[in-house]
This record gives sequence, C-alpha cells and structure tokens, in this order.
Amino acid sequence: MKSPSGRPPAADWLMMDAMTPTSRRLHSRRRSTALAILVAGFGSALLIYLTAAPVPGNPLGSRPEDSKQYLRDMELYGGKANIVASGLRQWFESLLHGPRLAMTVACLTLLAALFYLISTTPLPPPDDQPPRQPGPGHEKS
Repeated sequence: MKSPSGRPPAADWLMMDAMTPTSRRLHSRRRSTALAILVAGFGSALLIYLTAAPVPGNPLGSRPEDSKQYLRDMELYGGKANIVASGLRQWFESLLHGPRLAMTVACLTLLAALFYLISTTPLPPPDDQPPRQPGPGHEKS
C-alpha cells in the first residue's frame, strides 16, 4: 500500500517524525550516547594496547599441551570433545591477555554501540491501529 507521496506508509511516518523537535533531540541524544560508548571503548582499547606487555612464554620451553602423550591421555579420558573443549578454552583465555585484549575490547565496544542504537530505534506505528478516539473534554460539537 502506497501513500500519496509514493513512499510506503512507514517512510512517511519516519519523514514526519524526523521533523519534530522532540524526535530531533532524541535522535541527537542517541547519537551522542553511541559516540560516547565508542570513544570510551576505543580509548580503553588503545590504552590497553599501548600498555600491554607481550604474553610471556613458558619458562620450561614447551607446553605440556603440545606433546602427543598429553593429547592421547586427554582423548583417552574425555574423548575428542575434551580436546576440542581444551583448545576452545585456551583460545578464549588468549583473548583476555596482552595486546589481544585490546582487540577484544574494541570488538565488544562496536557490538555495544550497535546494540544500543538498534535497541533505542523507535518503531513505526502499526498499520492496523484503529483511529484514535478523542479523550474526555474533546467532544465534537
């Protein structure tokens, strides 16, 4: 269903809503808040990246997780799922140390700002909404 302007009804509502001072203030506030989230998150990520020390290596020279005997024992006790779970745990722990933590914080910042913008976007009124009835004190003459 097209409106007289040739655009879908939702587009007309958005265009009319964009012209009201209240919606402009709300839109400006949404953008300012999203920008504040991005500045704080990326600033934190930059600070973490600049101050993070590289992850120290194993003082023994090799990790026990790399030996074939260790992997065989893990598979014997817990199956293939145990090896996969151990690898996933090690990967997740690596995201929380050193310079990779800065990248994790930056990605979480982008997700938080996107979630905020999506969750605060006003929805258009439904098309099947009945016309508004005047309230008390607004009787027709």
